[in-house]
Formats: sequence, structure tokens, C-alpha cells
Amino acid sequence: MEGQSGYECPIQAQDCHLIVVDRPHGKLYEAWQANYTQGALDATYMAVWDLNRIYPPTGRGDQCTSADAAGFPIAPLLFNADELATGSINHAIRFILPNPRIRAGVFVRPATHAGAPRGPVDIPAYGAHLRLKASYDVSRLSPAAQVVARAMQKYGMFLADGGNIALTAQSDADTKAKYDDLDFGPHDMQALKVTDFEVVDGGPLIRLTGDCVRNR
Repeated sequence: MEGQSGYECPIQAQDCHLIVVDRPHGKLYEAWQANYTQGALDATYMAVWDLNRIYPPTGRGDQCTSADAAGFPIAPLLFNADELATGSINHAIRFILPNPRIRAGVFVRPATHAGAPRGPVDIPAYGAHLRLKASYDVSRLSPAAQVVARAMQKYGMFLADGGNIALTAQSDADTKAKYDDLDFGPHDMQALKVTDFEVVDGGPLIRLTGDCVRNR
């Protein structure tokens, strides 16, 4: 459970994301504010993704949210310790900003939704695609952080949710490699600044209406 040592979410103001992959049935379950107590699981929101489906540009549906405010699936955008150990992350990465630092009332593809952004018009909207500039010298970072930085240079990162922890990764509870063994910690990426990134054009801004139309 995100932010917890176990599977309880004692403070419902926290996100407490829980991700479950059911490979035999091809399902990905992602919960927001999940809480497991007394043998029962409940959550404020649960999104179910079909792993055998190629989703259209509008994901689960236009104006529809997910366990992340932008409407993305969380799991594909998380990097993990095993990827760091191999030296390569072959996908884009999820990142987060506080809602007052996200442009209000709009989003940009590939997002399908926005949470509660409250920022002015001159800052990124939900779904913004940022890429670490190719000119950035990744050698100034630790070896494990260099792996993350190279993925940011090649694939970039997408603004997926509102919160105070900019970069999150998959727990190493179920990975062969461990972050401690890789000497990778929460401060390894702090050398990166906003000015080290460029914005990739995602197309026109879309007004947030909340009128969710699910793709069947």
C-alpha cells in the first residue's frame, strides 16, 4: 500500500494507492484510498483495466478518471528496482505536482481527465508530457539515478496526479532487486530542476467537464 508499511490506510486523506495484477484473467486493478482491515478491502475508487486490450487515445473514456486524476493507468508508468538493476527503463514515467501548480480546468492528451487543479494559465495541465533535455549531463547523478534520467530523456514523463511527492516508483517488495542494494533513495533525483526539462506538444487543451463517457 502506497505510503504504508502494511495494507491499512489509517488516514483517508492519503492516496493509499493499491495495485493488483491478475495475470490469468488479464486484469489490472488500481485503487485509490484503499484500506484492508478485518479481512475486507474497500476503496474510495477502483479502476479496472483490461490487459488484453489496446485502448484508444481516450483510454477508459473521455472525461473519465482513474486511480490517478489524469485518467492514466498507474502501473505502466512506474519504474521498479529490477529495471534499475538491468540499467534500462523502456517506458515513460509518471510524475506528480501539487494541484495549485497545475493549470485549472483543462487537460491535454493522453490524459482523459483532471483532478482539482487550481493553477494559472501559464503552467502545465494534467497530461503534460515533459522530457529531460538531451543536453543534460546525467553523469552527475548516481548510477541508479542515471537509469531514470536516461528514460526521462528518451520517453519523458507524464503529469498524472496531484500531490506533494513528484516521483514515485513501484515497491520493491515483489522485485528481485532492492533499492537499498542499488543505493537508490528518495533524494537521488533532487539535482534535476524544472529548467532541465522541455515540454512535448500534446495537442490542444481540452476543457474539463466531468461528463465521463466510458469506452466499451
